[in-house]
Amino acid sequence: MSFRDENEDAREIRKPFLHTGSWYRMGSRQSSMMGSSQVIRDSSISVLACVLIVALGPIQFGFTSGYSSPTQAAITEDLGLTVSEYSLFGSLSNVGAMVGAVASGQISEYIGRKGSLMIAAIPNIIGWLAISFAKDSSFLYMGRLLEGFGVGIISYVVPVYIAEISPQNLRGALTSVNQLSVTIGIMLAYVLGLFVQWRILAVLGILPCTILIPGLFFIPESPRWLAKMGMTEDFEASLQVLRGFDTDISIEVNEIKRSVASTSRRSTIRFAELKQRRYWLPLMIGIGLLALQQLSGVNGVLFYSSTIFEAAGITSSNVATCGVGAVQVIATGVTTWLVDKSGRRLLLIISSSGMTISLLIVSVSFYLKEFATADSTYYSILGIVAAVGVVALVLTFSLGVGAIPWIIMSEILPVSIKSLAGSVATLANWFTAFVVTMTANLLLEWSSAGTFTIYMVMSAFTLVFVTIWVPETKGRTLEEIQFSFR
Repeated sequence: MSFRDENEDAREIRKPFLHTGSWYRMGSRQSSMMGSSQVIRDSSISVLACVLIVALGPIQFGFTSGYSSPTQAAITEDLGLTVSEYSLFGSLSNVGAMVGAVASGQISEYIGRKGSLMIAAIPNIIGWLAISFAKDSSFLYMGRLLEGFGVGIISYVVPVYIAEISPQNLRGALTSVNQLSVTIGIMLAYVLGLFVQWRILAVLGILPCTILIPGLFFIPESPRWLAKMGMTEDFEASLQVLRGFDTDISIEVNEIKRSVASTSRRSTIRFAELKQRRYWLPLMIGIGLLALQQLSGVNGVLFYSSTIFEAAGITSSNVATCGVGAVQVIATGVTTWLVDKSGRRLLLIISSSGMTISLLIVSVSFYLKEFATADSTYYSILGIVAAVGVVALVLTFSLGVGAIPWIIMSEILPVSIKSLAGSVATLANWFTAFVVTMTANLLLEWSSAGTFTIYMVMSAFTLVFVTIWVPETKGRTLEEIQFSFR
C-alpha cells in the first residue's frame, strides 16, 4: 500500500491506525477552502492536549520499571521463585525493550507515530494480564517480555512525536514531559505497591494503555511524518489544528517542505545511509548521550536502592525508595520548567557535574566504612552520608541527564534517517540499561565503593562528552538544527 498515491479515493476518511491518524475528516482534494477551514475550526485542539494523551505511554513505561521493586518479596513467596529467577523476571523487560527498540523506527515510518503507539499499547495490556494471572514463572516471563516490547516502542516514539508537533519555544519543556511521566509511573508503582497485592497492582498497570488507545483517536498525526509521506493536504491540516485556526503557519509549512524536499519518501532506510559523513556527528551525539545516560549507573542504583539503603543503615528501605521516587518526580518537573529557559547543554553540564560529585561522595563513604566498626558513631555518620549521596545522585540525574538525551535525540536526527538512527540510539540505551541492571548487584557484592567509583568515571566522561560535542538546540526549529549538521 502506498501512502503517496495521488489517485486514491479523495473522500476517504483517514484512519488513525492505517493512514494519517488524523481524527478529523479530510474532505475531497477538490473541496472548497471554506469547507476545510470549518473542519479545522471545529477540530482545533492544543499541543498540550496531545502531549498529555501520549504521556500515558511513558507513564506505562515508568510503571513497568517500578513494578518489580515493591513486589519482589510477595511474588517470590507466592510462586516459589528463587532470587535468580526473580532477577531474570526483572531484567526481561529490558530484553523485550531491545526488540521493541529495533522495530520502533520502521514501525513508526510505515504506520505513523500514532499507529506505533497503538501497537505498543496492545502487548503491554496482554503482558500485564499474563502477570496478574500467572501461576508459575513462565507466565511472568512472557508478560514481562511483552511489556518490554511495548515499552521499547514507546520510549522512541513518544519523544519523537512530541518534538515533531511542538512549537520551537515550547519543544524542550513539552518533550521533557516524556521523562516526567516516566518518573510519575515509577512513583505510582512504588506507592501503590505498599498498599495493594501484586496481582492487583498488575491489573492497575493496564490502565494507562487502556486510556491511551481511545485517546489516540482524538489527536492529529505528526505533521512532519505526513509531509515526509507526501500527504500535503493532511500535513497542512494537522499543523493548522496543532497551532490553532487563527495562526499563520505558512513559514513553518515552507520550512518543513524544504526539509523533506531533498529526502526520499521511502519508508525503508538502509544501514548504508548512516555511513554518510554528514550523519556521523548527530548519530554520535544521539547514541552517545543515550548510552552514557545508562552507563552512569542510575538504573542500577534505583533497581537495588533497597539493598543500598540497607547497606547504608536505613531500616525503612521501602519508604526510602518511595522518597527517591518523589525526588525524581520533583526534579524532573523542575527540568521541564527550566529546559526552554536555561537550555539543554547547560542543564546537561550541571546535571553530569552533580552526578559525578554525588557518586564520589557515595564511593568515598562506602570505602571509609570498611575501616570503621559497625557500632561506632563514625560508621553511622558515613551511612547517612552515603544515603544522602544516593538521593543527590537521583536528584542531579533528574535535572538533566534523565530527560534531555531523549529531547536531543528527537531534535538532531535528520528526518531522512530518523527511523533507523532513532531505533539504533534507543537500542543502545536499552542494551546499556540491561548490562547495568544485570551487573549492578554483582558489582555491589564485590565492592560498593568500587561500583560507585566505576559509575563516577562514566559520569565524568558524560560531562566531557557534553562539553565537547553536544550543541545547544534551544530556540531553534528542528529544520534549523538538522541543517546545521550538513
